[in-house]
Amino acid sequence: MKLTPSAEINFDILKKGIYISRIDDDITTYDIRMKEPNRGDYLTNSALHTIEHIFKDYLKNSEFGDNIIYFGPMSSRTGFYLLTRSLTDNYSIQLIRDGFQHITDFWGKIPNASHKECGNCLEHNLPQAKEESKEFLEVIKDWTKEDLEYPTAEVEE
Repeated sequence: MKLTPSAEINFDILKKGIYISRIDDDITTYDIRMKEPNRGDYLTNSALHTIEHIFKDYLKNSEFGDNIIYFGPMSSRTGFYLLTRSLTDNYSIQLIRDGFQHITDFWGKIPNASHKECGNCLEHNLPQAKEESKEFLEVIKDWTKEDLEYPTAEVEE
């Protein structure tokens, strides 16, 4: 049976950060890991949902909006996936930084969060989303293309 790419990740050693999950032709999938897996600290549904709305709106309205394929949450509530087309890793890292900075600085109405636009419009939390974004910015402030590879560990005998 063919394994999914995430089956090759060692979640016991995975830290917060930005990683390349996979590359398919000109589409790159970034793993935006805001929380360490299986450590008991997860994004709340309301913060996750708010980050998704604000970040997605930011991406689609950025100069690279046409290069954004998808942005959405991980079901583990540890982060998000971002799929881009034909963007360099350096542009993508900066775009991710800028998006989280946008959330940290954001005040106002959450985009696309009305009853007509959102399937769960009552579950949003802007203060939590801003705090989570601020914490993650500290993690990725010096992130470079060289940091995009998943960590590996020697197999213990």
